[in-house]
Amino acid sequence: MNKNESKYFNTAIKMDQSFLELLEKKDFAYITVKEICHEADVNRSTFYLHYETLDDLLKESVEYMNRHFLEHMGQDSRNFMNKINDCSKDELYLITPKYLKPYLSYIKRNKRLFLTAIKKAKVLQLNQSYSQLFQHVLMPILDCYQVPQEERKYIMSFYIQGIIAIITQWLKDDCKEEIEFVMQVIQRCIKQPKGNYESRNLFRKRKSKNTRITSS
Repeated sequence: MNKNESKYFNTAIKMDQSFLELLEKKDFAYITVKEICHEADVNRSTFYLHYETLDDLLKESVEYMNRHFLEHMGQDSRNFMNKINDCSKDELYLITPKYLKPYLSYIKRNKRLFLTAIKKAKVLQLNQSYSQLFQHVLMPILDCYQVPQEERKYIMSFYIQGIIAIITQWLKDDCKEEIEFVMQVIQRCIKQPKGNYESRNLFRKRKSKNTRITSS
């Protein structure tokens, strides 16, 4: 990264941070480009060099927060994928307090940002972003559980939409319920697999073999 690229990147971070600080004080609808420029100590032309609209800044801020969270958790993409490949099936089940509590705590601390992002979900294409993230994480897990290919898109849709719906409702209620309560709700909705897929796949293989024998 050369000097100009570094300056461009650092300026973007300053505007992200200024925007997040303003979001802690007021709703997104009342934040102006002028305020962001003042807080970040940049001029309007610099803002529009980076973003066309405030929605663009919001989208980048959500991505910035997600990256920050992953760094905080020490779970960058490569380390996380290595863990998935190395750990046992019991550890692959991610709907546990170990994984949920840090994530829900982070959302609660930054509830204004995430609630704003949810309200702007269509503009930010959040469902598409989350789908890509879940696909990246869930596919290797579904491989380990030998989930049939034709069922995977439905299972991923269930996980994504279900968890997002619960968190959305929690955010709309201003995160009044305790994190432990929300974890219990999610865990009751999504139960850990108990080896059913291995049994079903074995049954399918036997059935297919018997069909071939009968046909011959």
